[in-house]
Amino acid sequence: MAEQSRLIKKYPNRRLYDTRTSTYITLADVKDLVLRHENFRVADARTGEDLTRCILLQIILDEEMAGIPMLSSELLSQMIRSHGNAMQDMMGKYLESNVRAFTEMQARQ
Repeated sequence: MAEQSRLIKKYPNRRLYDTRTSTYITLADVKDLVLRHENFRVADARTGEDLTRCILLQIILDEEMAGIPMLSSELLSQMIRSHGNAMQDMMGKYLESNVRAFTEMQARQ
């Protein structure tokens, strides 16, 4: 039987609660889940709204601020410009496809 996705609840006080371990966790813990390829979903504790993307973006922001940035200002500007226009969906799929290909290439080396 396939393992269910781990549910993490985000409370109004910005704390994250892992329902599998019944403990509060940090963004660093969520990053570790990503690095271990564990499936999870972050939901607003009150509304159930899916906040997974917001949490992942927050982790990327923290990483970008802490070290040598992966995303240039020019790339970020282009991404902002593509939001809301007809190319938004295509841009997202293009980036996802190319990052997947890059990751697969790295794994083969």
